Amino acid sequence: MIPKEVLQTIRRIQITTSRMVTDVFAGHYHSVFKGQGMEFEEVREYQPGDDIRSIDWNVTARTGRPFIKKFVEERELTIMLLFDMSGSTYFGSVNKLKRQLAAELCSLLAMSAIKNNDKVGLIAFTDRIEKFVPPRKGLSHVLRLIREALYFEPEGKATDISGALEYLGRVTNRSTVSFIISDFHDTDYKKPLSIAGKRHDIVAISITDPRETELPDIGIINLEDPETDRDFLLDTSSEAVRKDFRMNSLKMLDERQQLFRSTNIDHIAIRTDVPYARELYKFFRMRERRI
Repeated sequence: MIPKEVLQTIRRIQITTSRMVTDVFAGHYHSVFKGQGMEFEEVREYQPGDDIRSIDWNVTARTGRPFIKKFVEERELTIMLLFDMSGSTYFGSVNKLKRQLAAELCSLLAMSAIKNNDKVGLIAFTDRIEKFVPPRKGLSHVLRLIREALYFEPEGKATDISGALEYLGRVTNRSTVSFIISDFHDTDYKKPLSIAGKRHDIVAISITDPRETELPDIGIINLEDPETDRDFLLDTSSEAVRKDFRMNSLKMLDERQQLFRSTNIDHIAIRTDVPYARELYKFFRMRERRI
């Protein structure tokens, strides 16, 4: 039996993201994520203005009148959500934890998928594969994905993006649109990301909290790495310490951006202190212009 407060939270996210899909994102989603190609629909009589390259010469020869083959876009897609549940996602200094924000993004993308009659599945990962939900259609399926994203309790704490990408390759037998929703606190995943990007349309959605790039001046604090359980003291009253922290953080973000660029992976940078709808809208507009 699912607790009442859990159902209320799932319902709230479903309503919020469903409205966003209807009002803003549905048309953009449809235009930037294309199907796997064209499929034959019918043969019909030639009309002035039709492309003569579409003429079906066999039917034309049999009937004595020109006929053309009509094709339509094979629209149905498979959307995969690679959801990072590592220890570092249980952090947030503004309104929400990174994991809560990631769950809302999952909901928004899943609602967009089913509105366009696409399948959507989930791979939840840490330093191991925690949960796999095969891609399906329908609202009840999406509500299950939201529940898993919000409340599934993982066993691992660290992050293994390479393992998640390799698992994606094993459980899919066709090209997908795959969103990696993570804070990307990991290393050495360039090669598997590049390999996966040649088969799938990969979109990286990074989630960052402002306290991961800027330290406040609040004296000596005890920090703990949520993925290794190591703790250490830090004197935030030192201007040099705060400056080094900021420089190292910005360097890491810049290296990550360069990695995505070098592997031709689209990237959406989300912050916990900035409304994510704006960044998603910018991404969709960019993809539309590029297409």
